[in-house]
Amino acid sequence: MDKKLDLSRLTEEEAKHVWEVIQRDFDLRKKEEERLGEIKSKIEKEETKRELLGSQSNLTDSHCIRCLQPFKFLVNSKRQCMDCELYTCKTCSRYNKKEHGWVCDPCRILYTLPFR
Repeated sequence: MDKKLDLSRLTEEEAKHVWEVIQRDFDLRKKEEERLGEIKSKIEKEETKRELLGSQSNLTDSHCIRCLQPFKFLVNSKRQCMDCELYTCKTCSRYNKKEHGWVCDPCRILYTLPFR
């Protein structure tokens, strides 16, 4: 984007309006970068937590890897994520109709981000 914008043929008012639009675009892009950075940070923290908890097989077999709620047969049954293969509860996962299986929220969010 090294092209220079030639505003010489515009009136002062038109040039001012174009400049304001460009400035708004710049501000929105900056906010979006910050938002994506926060999401990326949350995902990295989530992955670290899952790695630590995932190594504790007795815990992961009986508790949701994300919210640590205990699994119960009818009330809070466990679902295995198709991606990371860890167990989560119904609250922390979503059914993927296309793939016909459950995906935990961190994996689902991770695959919808533009920087992946």
